[in-house]
Amino acid sequence: MMGFIGEYEVAIDAKGRFLLPAGFRKQLPDGAVGNFVVNRGFENCLALYPVESWNTLQEKLSTMNDFNPKVREFKRLFLNGATMVELDSAGRLLLPKPLQEYAGIKKDMVFSAQGNKVELWDKEAYYEYLRKSAANFSDLAAEVAGGDFFNPF
Repeated sequence: MMGFIGEYEVAIDAKGRFLLPAGFRKQLPDGAVGNFVVNRGFENCLALYPVESWNTLQEKLSTMNDFNPKVREFKRLFLNGATMVELDSAGRLLLPKPLQEYAGIKKDMVFSAQGNKVELWDKEAYYEYLRKSAANFSDLAAEVAGGDFFNPF
């Protein structure tokens, strides 16, 4: 299982392409090809998954009960627009226009590693989200991690 770390600011060109940050490329496993899946994320960002991570997620999604209307709704929102993207010869990825529009990404973007995936945010929206969320970070940590989660001993 991959565990990506880091936060990078990148620029998007007029065609919707951006250079995969070198610091992130170094974290890809040896022999990994430049194939990724990008889809709609939560809080109006995009999620970029290496194909291996996407395939694992896809397997889990396939076990969900399609007779449940909430499952169908979730799958539609999560999977619609998911697109395979690959590095070009210059080391760039192309973001599909509809996904760019969904996330409000115009020129400046933040590439934020989130374990097995990366979130792609419009730069202004990302820093605004962090500003609003920072005040509740301690309470959030206690609620979702609690106990001895951060205590390695």
